[in-house]
Amino acid sequence: MKWSKGAAALLAALLLLTTAVQAGGTAKSPTGEERPILNVRLARPGETGEAAKLPELMVIKPEEAGMTVVTPEPVKPQEAASNPETAPKEERRDPVFPEAEAWQILLVNPWNEMPEDFEVTLKTLPDGQKVDERAYEDLNAMLEACRKAGLRPKICSSYRTQSKQTYLYNNKIARLRSAGYSKTAAEAEAGRWVARPGTSEHQLGLALDIVSQSYQALTKKQEKTAEQKWLMEHCWEYGFILRYPNDKSEITGIGYEPWHYRYVGREVALDIRDSGLCMEEYLLLREEALAAEEAA
Repeated sequence: MKWSKGAAALLAALLLLTTAVQAGGTAKSPTGEERPILNVRLARPGETGEAAKLPELMVIKPEEAGMTVVTPEPVKPQEAASNPETAPKEERRDPVFPEAEAWQILLVNPWNEMPEDFEVTLKTLPDGQKVDERAYEDLNAMLEACRKAGLRPKICSSYRTQSKQTYLYNNKIARLRSAGYSKTAAEAEAGRWVARPGTSEHQLGLALDIVSQSYQALTKKQEKTAEQKWLMEHCWEYGFILRYPNDKSEITGIGYEPWHYRYVGREVALDIRDSGLCMEEYLLLREEALAAEEAA
């Protein structure tokens, strides 16, 4: 029996797939060719040469992790209008970069660790959560306004100590290893959802995870709650930004979190909101603008 070239290629692909499935489905680390270089990052002062080069962000494909890929259903027109992630975007404008104190715009992400001498004065909220005292009043005002709108927001995480962040990070890695990830793949994937100790905004006391009382799971469905829709629309009025938007994960290094809000102050929050930028993009442009002013 003769096989056409197309049929032979298809048979070979099926045999390879069968062999891979029988091998156990352990996730493999992606090759160097599958690691896109992140193109937005602020180098630390004084970094030059190799130290100043952009890091590589590992991409874990669903099929490599033994995950089933589900094709999302088309968004219906009436749903798009009420969903902040799919609704038509407002016209954006160039940022104006209002004055801000260093602590307001301190960048902490997978490539920028907290300063070793960082200190924060905390203030305890009525529910026992702790935040930087400089964000306390605006946070309370935001939550009170949300409640007055008939909603029930709940802070499920605020300031974290180094030990708390270490526990959460290691726990995430352990769960991924149990699911079949290799050590390297587990560490890379864990870092997309739980920041490595020393690189978490929660350790600044300026970040909060806020959920709905009626739905407290930290999943993408959180964006559909009335509380998140209100917060996404109004948080900037109180100095907060949605820190990890759905379309900026390759820049922030963190997956979409429709519950994570970062305090930057009211003027900066308005500027970021109107420009449509994430914090990494905004701060990069800010530094370029300041450098241009000094050179003029």
